[in-house]
Amino acid sequence: MARKVAVIGGGIIGATAAFYLSFLDSNHQLAITLFDDGTGQATKAASGIISPWLSKRRNKRWYALAKDGAAFYSKLVADAQLGSDAYQQTGTIVTRRAKDALEALYQEAQIKVAHTPAMQAVQMLSSQEVAQRLPFLTNPPAGIFVKGGAKIDGAVFIDHLLSRAQQNGVTLKRQRVTFDARGAIETTDGPELFENVIVATGTWMKGTLEPLNYLVKVRPQKGQLIDLTVSEHQRAGLPVLMPESLSDMIPFDGGKLVVGATHENDGGFDLQATSAAEATLLGNAKTFAKRLSANQITGVRVGTRAYTDDFAPFFGHLPNNPNILLGGGLGSSGLTTGPIIGYLLAKSIVDHQLGDWQRYTKSVSQYVI
Repeated sequence: MARKVAVIGGGIIGATAAFYLSFLDSNHQLAITLFDDGTGQATKAASGIISPWLSKRRNKRWYALAKDGAAFYSKLVADAQLGSDAYQQTGTIVTRRAKDALEALYQEAQIKVAHTPAMQAVQMLSSQEVAQRLPFLTNPPAGIFVKGGAKIDGAVFIDHLLSRAQQNGVTLKRQRVTFDARGAIETTDGPELFENVIVATGTWMKGTLEPLNYLVKVRPQKGQLIDLTVSEHQRAGLPVLMPESLSDMIPFDGGKLVVGATHENDGGFDLQATSAAEATLLGNAKTFAKRLSANQITGVRVGTRAYTDDFAPFFGHLPNNPNILLGGGLGSSGLTTGPIIGYLLAKSIVDHQLGDWQRYTKSVSQYVI
């Protein structure tokens, strides 16, 4: 009889986990159900950047996870047969305001690229060279081009993964669920017991685990992005601009430009777009592209990220219950770190063996008590 496995949450961790549970289950020994209602999901609201190597963050576990997460994408894209509308490796341009800081960063980049194959190559670009690569800019900064950097359309990415998972036999139920006191999942059809469960409900994890008397130490952070039309004739394959202390600018094929995202710690679970955030994001973009105007904005997307006190993701099994696995606290690096977490959790269920993940994360008991 097939072993029943549930994935709660269809964001970047949950969707990847559901896909790999079905992909790795070559003997069809698992009956996999994914529960998700999609409300406030950070991934679907996001357009993200896969380029962690020159981050200012100095958390060694986070960097190991982000570095391996970026490298993992080549496997995921091949396994799930993802198209360029979901994932596109066009390179990233990272800037620093001060010339000496940019030169120091370039020295760091040269050291890292020597032992980080996923970076592929790095190149110092003058402001004129940046303008050649991003022609819609009117005031381009100098920067460092990282060839291996990539960009993702979060909503398309999730839809593709879930579609592949369903083709492999995963059952998708569009509903929000929680546990009851005995560990069964409360569904609209009544309580249901599963032999293994992956919980990846982001900042809603508190409510998911509350019936089991666990306290999850995550907090919500609101994030908003704006979509603009730059030019119907904009050439394809433009790189991402990651300016220091300002909003990222992510150009997509077809003349679409995404700017963001905000980091609103007081925004909580509010999913309403605000004119203040729209003005801030447009103002940040106009620092480098002064011809942009509000009438080019085609939409605002809003999501809620989950953050931990030390800004680090966590994953592993629920304290005292190895059959319930967790992954969360991704913060703003979720599109980089989420897929590899989903893969590792899925693989541990398929292999009947928990992995040694100490190089990537502290114990779950640091975040769930």
